[in-house]
Amino acid sequence: ALLGLGPGAGAPSCPHGPALLFVKTSQEKEGGRRFYACSACRDRKDCNFFQWEDEKVSETRLAAREEYNRNHQPSLTHRQNVERYQNFVLLPLSKRRFCQECQQLLLPEEWEKHLDHQFLCDISTAQLKSPSQLLYPLENKKTNAQYLFADRSCQFLLKLFTDLGFRRVLSVGTPRLHEMIQSKASQEEDFRIRSLLLDIDFRYSQFYTEDEFCHYNMFNDYFFGGEAARETCRKFLSEDNDERVIMVTDPPFGGLVEALASSFKKLMTMWKEAGKEDHDNKEMPMFWIFPYFFESRILDFFPSFSMMDYQVDYDNHALYKHGKKGRRQSPVRIFTNLTPSMIVLPVEEGYRFCTICQRYVSSGNQHCEICNSCTSKDGRPWKHCMLCKKCVKPSWFHCSNCNCCALQNHICEQTDAACFVCGKAGHKRSACPSLSHT
Repeated sequence: ALLGLGPGAGAPSCPHGPALLFVKTSQEKEGGRRFYACSACRDRKDCNFFQWEDEKVSETRLAAREEYNRNHQPSLTHRQNVERYQNFVLLPLSKRRFCQECQQLLLPEEWEKHLDHQFLCDISTAQLKSPSQLLYPLENKKTNAQYLFADRSCQFLLKLFTDLGFRRVLSVGTPRLHEMIQSKASQEEDFRIRSLLLDIDFRYSQFYTEDEFCHYNMFNDYFFGGEAARETCRKFLSEDNDERVIMVTDPPFGGLVEALASSFKKLMTMWKEAGKEDHDNKEMPMFWIFPYFFESRILDFFPSFSMMDYQVDYDNHALYKHGKKGRRQSPVRIFTNLTPSMIVLPVEEGYRFCTICQRYVSSGNQHCEICNSCTSKDGRPWKHCMLCKKCVKPSWFHCSNCNCCALQNHICEQTDAACFVCGKAGHKRSACPSLSHT
């Protein structure tokens, strides 16, 4: 099993920035050998970086690695891409082409190199303002997982930020939201919100200036543009004229929660340091968008957060769609450190305000008198189990063998079976004490 140990000081780097330290544990022996691997790619096919922590790496191999990392960076810099864009928008419509294979805006002198590629012609200004629809989504679940917010979710978030008085949005891995903010700002005179996109997808540098986009890896808090890009982010987070900032992030769901939490805490610290004295005891307002079954993991790292009932849905995901019934509903929720009662959910979509819980809940989420809380996590009414002393899913029943509720046809947990993480008996992987130490 692998336990994320976070970016260590002096960690070696791969093309995606500093590697993370992991420990390989086996059931046979205590402890386990520690190693470095790529922070962004969970699949060795995408980035095969690997180094034992105690391994001595020769100067020759270090030099070769540095050259490899250099050669695996994008061929154009962000600045060059911005200049290309400025030339591209001056072209007449008939000369505006986008190569679908290279995912690149083409200037007329480059057409020849792309003759045998598929390309789109007559790229309009509207298309240039919606790059997330022009670029194909990178749906590799373990690295990019570019499932893009549906319009409904974007509109909801934007209305909420406006109503709550936020004027700047740090969009971490939320290109669709950033795009909508940019578009509204250019079209509506009284629209005051600004956005900065931090994303690992460098293709966006073709459409946004250095003040609008930073190439960023949220698994190790790495700015590919170095100190200048970090400074752009710091400047964005310093609140001039009381323009309040909120951070919104939508990480790949296969990502390590502890690595993400570590990066988000660093961004929060940057906000605190960039701000005024009154930030002393406050946290940067934040929305972390993630499936509800990660609730306990997120609360481990951010005890001030709570989970909202709002179902976030996505355009290009087969399952994560709002309005489906039963178990087909989107499991994606908003975790936030804002006071729950401030977050007004749309009544027309069936959300209602629970006066006891002081928060908006979904229509199927009934208040349990015994728990004194609206307990449902998945939108279906849950039921209280007196033996478990908590509410459980409607399809679960109490099993006297396991001494807890489970599906009716489940295979009973053998408490003498060894834990997959530490190899010891008496608990399951999810409750392994060694997980909480890392």
